[in-house]
Amino acid sequence: MLTFVGLGLYDEEDVTVKGLKAIENADVIYAEFYTSKLLGTTIEKLEEFYKREIRLLDRNDVEQAPDETVLRDAECKNVAFLTAGDAMISTTHVDLRIRAHDRGIDTQIIHGTSIATAACGLTGLQNYRFGKSATIAFPYRNVSDVPYDTVMANLRSDLHTLLFLDIQEEFMKLGHGIELLLHSEHEKGRNQLASLLAVGIARAGSRSPTVKADVLARLKEYDFGPPLHVLVIPASLHIVEKQALQTFAGAQNVPDCG
Repeated sequence: MLTFVGLGLYDEEDVTVKGLKAIENADVIYAEFYTSKLLGTTIEKLEEFYKREIRLLDRNDVEQAPDETVLRDAECKNVAFLTAGDAMISTTHVDLRIRAHDRGIDTQIIHGTSIATAACGLTGLQNYRFGKSATIAFPYRNVSDVPYDTVMANLRSDLHTLLFLDIQEEFMKLGHGIELLLHSEHEKGRNQLASLLAVGIARAGSRSPTVKADVLARLKEYDFGPPLHVLVIPASLHIVEKQALQTFAGAQNVPDCG
């Protein structure tokens, strides 16, 4: 049996009761934190809280060689596979579940809180108004236009956009992410995004998250403090969405609802 357990957004206390029971009952516990991070805790704190040893896996272990670890053990043992956020948000985890199925291994999913839903709760933006998401990555050779193109496509469809910020080389901050987004727009000879309303979120799931709404150009200069950060660019706003951004994110001079 292979049980995927989403640990939630921030620290060791975010796990559900069902997830905690699965961890307690597992013969072997694996975890990966390269697809997302729990910034409010450490492996040592997780092990102390769960009172279990956790075997940390890297990208190669999960994506290239799971037969040598997770799947091998799951054929004859009860294995818990821990991830930050929700257990099935990452394509990597879906692929691992498919591999398990192909080997005749039973699987179970215990969901955890995801930034995809937390962003809605913290901003007051309605979940069904969100379009495709994208990640603003650190430039390898050139700045990727995918995040900018995603935002513009969503705006044309009157949909909000959730933009994740890269965590692979280091934790990208909102100011840097916004700079890259505006760079893409500048390269295309356009000048629209800087004056649009946007919302920055930092440390979702913690006891002191930061949620700030302003036009993108001013939001770039705001100090959101420690990571993790995400960026939301809303489309037109329902009256309740507008009130929520004014009340909980300090939005001012919000345009009339579309």
